[in-house]
Amino acid sequence: MYKLLKVKDVVRIPPKMFTMDPREAAKKVLREAYEGVYDRDEGVVLAVLDVEEIGQGVIVPGDGATYHEAVFDVLVWKPEMHEVLEGEVIDVAPYGAFIRIGPMDGLVHISQLMDDYVVFDEKNKQFVGKETKRILKLGDEVRARIIAISVKSRVIRENKIGLTMRQPGLGKREWIEKEKRKEGEA
Repeated sequence: MYKLLKVKDVVRIPPKMFTMDPREAAKKVLREAYEGVYDRDEGVVLAVLDVEEIGQGVIVPGDGATYHEAVFDVLVWKPEMHEVLEGEVIDVAPYGAFIRIGPMDGLVHISQLMDDYVVFDEKNKQFVGKETKRILKLGDEVRARIIAISVKSRVIRENKIGLTMRQPGLGKREWIEKEKRKEGEA
């Protein structure tokens, strides 16, 4: 889920940035510090959007920089349990498919790909349903539900998201459309 948040923090502006507008200097420093970081409570900080307020600078003895209290807006994305997301298959492995869902990747284990016996075709880098003959390969657009979230670090790539496509309305787009047409005929 995407959210806009207002954050208040102290920003350190180094002497080399003293010639810049204080808001622009603060924005640059804040972007380096915040963007791409995973916060356990709020999610992944995608962007520092705007510095609304910047207080008077304070100099700390022994440090040539100034410290300013700042209020700024950030755009965050936090995966939520049972959230339905759309994404693209970016990698396949014998144990499942990796799906790009916004700023993070999730894994759909082979057992969660479809309601069918699934075989991994290593030569063609794709999954094939034995009964349905459904194929899932790189580049396919899919809809999946989050079934597991494991947050271990502030580094995005170290956190894991588990997905499923074994429920009505989930899976590859063409599978979903085919199911809708079948329901309309019945």
